[in-house]
Amino acid sequence: VNQILLLLLVLTVCAILYNKVHQVPSALKNETVDLESPEEMEEEIPVVICAAAGRMGAAIAAISSIYSNTETNVLFYIVGLKTTIPHIRRWIENSKLKEIKYKVVEFNPMVLKGKIRQDASRPELLQPLNFVRFYLPLLIQKHEKVIYLDDDIIVQGDIQELYDTKLAPGHAAAFSDDCDLPSTHEMVRSVGMQNTYMGFLDYRKQAIRDLGISPSTCSFNPGVIVANMTEWKHQRITKQLEKWMQRNVEENLYSSTLGGGVATSPMLIVFHGKYSAINPMWHIRHLGSSPDTRYSEHFLQEAKLLHWNGRYKPWDYPSVHTDLWENWFIPDPSGKFKLTRPDS
Repeated sequence: VNQILLLLLVLTVCAILYNKVHQVPSALKNETVDLESPEEMEEEIPVVICAAAGRMGAAIAAISSIYSNTETNVLFYIVGLKTTIPHIRRWIENSKLKEIKYKVVEFNPMVLKGKIRQDASRPELLQPLNFVRFYLPLLIQKHEKVIYLDDDIIVQGDIQELYDTKLAPGHAAAFSDDCDLPSTHEMVRSVGMQNTYMGFLDYRKQAIRDLGISPSTCSFNPGVIVANMTEWKHQRITKQLEKWMQRNVEENLYSSTLGGGVATSPMLIVFHGKYSAINPMWHIRHLGSSPDTRYSEHFLQEAKLLHWNGRYKPWDYPSVHTDLWENWFIPDPSGKFKLTRPDS
C-alpha cells in the first residue's frame, strides 16, 4: 500500500511539474499568435508584371509607383525570360526597391511553339512575354485573385482599390471597356485608333463571322486585368486562348496590322460578353498612341493608373507626359538601360 501511495504521489508531482513547465511556452505561443495575427491575416495582393529585355526600366517604374502609393501587402510576381532574370534581380536588390516583396518567375517560351503566326509589321508584339497573361494560373499557384499589369503603366492610386474590383458570378476577369470614358473615346478618335471588334478581327473570315459578334461591339484593353483564378481554371480559359492562337496560325484571323496585335484578339473572342468592368479611372490609356495628342493635366492628376499603350513609350522619344512616368523611374545601377531624351 505504501508503495502504491508513493507511486501516486510521484505521478502527481510529475503532472504538476509538467504543467508548470509547459504553461509558459503555451502562453507565449498564444500571445505571439495574437500579436502577429493582424499582419498574418492581412490579405496579400499579387501583382504580375513582365520584365522584358530592352524595357526593364518600364517594369521598374511600374513597381516603384505601386509600392510608393499603397500601405497594403503587395507581392510582386516579376516574370522574365531566363536571360533577363539576373538583370532585373540586380536592379531591384541595388535600389530602394530591395524592400519590396517579390518572386521572380521564369517564363518558358516553348509553351508558345506553333501557336504564334509570324508577322513582320510589328515584331515587338510577338515577344513571348506578351502572352504571359494567357498563362496566369500556371505561374501563380496559391492566389484566388490576381492583378496583371502591362509594364508600360504607372499607378497613382492605392492598388487595393483595383484589387477590390467586384467580379460578377461566373466571370473570370475584369477589363476596361474601350467605350468607358468620353475623354478616352476622344483620344482614340483623334489618333485614328479602333475601339471596336472590327479593329481587331478580320470579318472577311468565316470563322470570325460564325462567332456572331457584331463588328461594332466595343473592345476592351487587356493591359490591366483583375482575374479570378478559380473561374479561369474552371472555364479552361488558357486552353480556349490557345485554341484561337492555333486557329490564327492556320487561318490568319487577326494580325498585328489591325488594331491590337496578336495578344488582344484571342482575349476579345474568349471573353466576349463574359467579363466585369474596371473603374475607368483605373485605366487611362492611349498615352503611347501619338507623340502629339495629350490629355489635360487636371484629368491625368485625377487618374489612378496611366497606360502608355501604343508605339510611343515614355522611356523613348518622342512621347507624351513623360514627366509623370519619370517620377517613378529608378536608374539602372548597371547603366545598361538608359532613357532616350532629346538631348541624349
